[in-house]
Amino acid sequence: MSGVYARRLSVVAATAALAATSALFTAPSAQAAMPTPVSAATARTYLGQLTVGAEGSSSGYSRDKFPHWITQSGTCNTREVVLKRDGTNVQQNAACAAISGSWYSPYDGATWSAASDVDIDHMIPLAEAWRSGASSWTTTQRRSFANDLTRPQLIAVTDNVNQSKGDRDPAEWMPPRTAYKCTYVRAWVHVKHHYGLSVDQAEKSALQTALNGC
Repeated sequence: MSGVYARRLSVVAATAALAATSALFTAPSAQAAMPTPVSAATARTYLGQLTVGAEGSSSGYSRDKFPHWITQSGTCNTREVVLKRDGTNVQQNAACAAISGSWYSPYDGATWSAASDVDIDHMIPLAEAWRSGASSWTTTQRRSFANDLTRPQLIAVTDNVNQSKGDRDPAEWMPPRTAYKCTYVRAWVHVKHHYGLSVDQAEKSALQTALNGC
């Protein structure tokens, strides 16, 4: 074997090894890949099927009653799975922590390069769910709700925007980016309908108005 040929084989092998390593720790490019909510027409139908009543009490509520960020696979918990899913070119270390990448927040249109600037928002806040019927659920049901990767319930967004939302419903808070409001209310109704959660009258009116504009 010639020296040149041997060096070529060495380069090919090194390139293959690097690609394999990248495949382990680099997520496919994505951008806020929350599961797609139902259409506006379906959301309007769902909204009409939701129970309307006075919002329940927060008495007895604790985030600990909704076990969240549970292990999903290997060393990765729910938060880390969503960070990988919703980011672009996300690299994770052996502990599954995101060490690089970028995250676009559809709530406000900002892009972040540090995972520490990003929160994973529960579309239906845990406290809101508690007041809307989840207070009567089992711990298993609340765990499933708090870690739901199938419905449009979890999304990576700017941390301080998520904090400004708190546990408020759409009668009290909407994403500051107008272009996302239709997606937001479709997702809100989708999740509430799936879990059989109620709405109060002001919440329903705000959702109806927003959906009529979709």
